[in-house]
Amino acid sequence: MSETTVISVPRPRTAVAAAPQRLTTARGAALYIGALLGPGLLLLPGLAAAEAGPASLLAWAGLLGLSALFAVVFTALGRAFPSAGGVIGYVAAGLGARPGLAAGWSFLAGVIAGAPVVCLIGAGYLTELTGGGRTGQAVIAAALLLTVLALAAGGMRTSATAQLLMVSLLIVVVVVAVAGSAPSAHAASWTPFAPHGWLAVGHAATTLMLSFVGWEAVAPLTAQFADPARQLPRVVGITLAVTSVLYLGLAVVTIAVLGTHGGSMAPLADLLRRAIGPAGPAAGAVAAVVLTLGAVNAYVNGAAAMTGRLLGGPRRRAGTAAGRPAAEEANGRRPDRLLLLAAIAGTGLPLIALYGVGLVSPVSLVAIPTTLFLTVYLGSMLAAARVLRGLARLAAIPATAATAIMLAYCGWALAVPAAIIAVVTVTGSIRRSR
Repeated sequence: MSETTVISVPRPRTAVAAAPQRLTTARGAALYIGALLGPGLLLLPGLAAAEAGPASLLAWAGLLGLSALFAVVFTALGRAFPSAGGVIGYVAAGLGARPGLAAGWSFLAGVIAGAPVVCLIGAGYLTELTGGGRTGQAVIAAALLLTVLALAAGGMRTSATAQLLMVSLLIVVVVVAVAGSAPSAHAASWTPFAPHGWLAVGHAATTLMLSFVGWEAVAPLTAQFADPARQLPRVVGITLAVTSVLYLGLAVVTIAVLGTHGGSMAPLADLLRRAIGPAGPAAGAVAAVVLTLGAVNAYVNGAAAMTGRLLGGPRRRAGTAAGRPAAEEANGRRPDRLLLLAAIAGTGLPLIALYGVGLVSPVSLVAIPTTLFLTVYLGSMLAAARVLRGLARLAAIPATAATAIMLAYCGWALAVPAAIIAVVTVTGSIRRSR
């Protein structure tokens, strides 16, 4: 995640901030893959399978195609607006300053709402190993959230090397789970193919969208390639190939092996148990906790910079504040950081408690940040369709339509971005009237 430009979904992206001034194709591909993979992969394939059955594979395939469109569009936006402040600048360039602010606040709210989801994922793998049920999972998740917030309050940052190692760990765990559990597949798991009807594929796609947010975080890296015209197509191609193989492989095996039982909070632990025996859940728990702490710490540090830009004036939203060291701006000023941590704790702990007492489901928790990110992506695609030309504009048009369709499946969760847009609109009107 690029800490100096924009934050994103719960996954290890701080590596982007420490990227060298001239990226090689191999390192660029590693950073792009790191922006798209994260702890959500430990949970979402099972949720999608529970929502749509084997037909959820259609959602995976469709989203992989949409991911390719996002890659084209955000790469073009990153090259056209290299210092625009991430999604705030992208949306503002095409739709105006107020929609840009709404996009920024929606993105920040998505990060705040995503933190408890990531912690619950990690806690789910621990309780799969130790027991404790839903209540125990909520207690562990709260402890994980408080731990990472305490680390972030002290200024701890995760290095680029550590972030890339965590992404490598996730890849290894997924490969072992897929390859080792595949012999346990059952043909009966594929029937009925669409047990909940075809409309359920749309709901599954909305849930899975959280695994496909990330292109906006690496868009600013385009300026760091020595030869972007030659390197970018290779980097994007490698990224799409690797993520497609991992996503589809895990999705197919989750359905084939776990069938209707794939909707647990720890589906990868179930696959690892079949792959390597009793040690599987323990391996899954270790990986989940490491990824949880690393991912939340990474995007909390990145989010602090965006908090400062949103609370500051236009100059801070456009880039590094005048007279302030770049490293300090990237980490966020301490008041901005503490305010963000308070917001995450004040939102995350109640959401975790609601899950613990059974009042909200995993799908409901995922729906909030997903809807917020979809709102930002819709604004970005609309803006791109107005300001870009050529292939990027052609990619933005169907991407806009697909994003709008997925938003239509979000239901009640649409109230959250709608409220943010309303507040930004009213606030802007009041300021203008003065």
